[in-house]
Amino acid sequence: MKRSVIVDVTARLILPSALLFALHLLLSGHDRPGGGFVGGLVAGATIALIFVAGGMDDVRSVVPVRPWTILGGGLAVAASVATVPILLGNPVMDNWKLSMDLPLLGDAKISSALVFDIGVAAVVIGTIFMVFEAFGDEEPPEFRGEVRPAPGSGQRPEVES
Repeated sequence: MKRSVIVDVTARLILPSALLFALHLLLSGHDRPGGGFVGGLVAGATIALIFVAGGMDDVRSVVPVRPWTILGGGLAVAASVATVPILLGNPVMDNWKLSMDLPLLGDAKISSALVFDIGVAAVVIGTIFMVFEAFGDEEPPEFRGEVRPAPGSGQRPEVES
């Protein structure tokens, strides 16, 4: 794949601010427009920009975790926020809030809506990443006209002309 210097530089410049904006949308979503889905879409668009700039290898180097792990973890977090209150005798998705005083940040509040939004964002990011993993990689050798030898035959691959 031929790389463009302009796209590479632009992607590297935009990456930190786009991820910071996605984090802002995620954290402020339960009070203002945004949330886990929108924050996940912005982070997914950032993954798409990395893919356009450098291909699947660059995406894998930026996101070291496999996509199904991200998706499954997000689904587990969102599902547990929804179902754990049932086990405690409360309604589904019962709201709870935790306040703590952090030394440098001051008063911080974490609610069940924020934890649920984090799970939703992980599901969206994992799904977008899985799409690139499934469809964004290079074509298999059979489609490029290359013939692979049978496994364990010890022969070198031949290329059809």
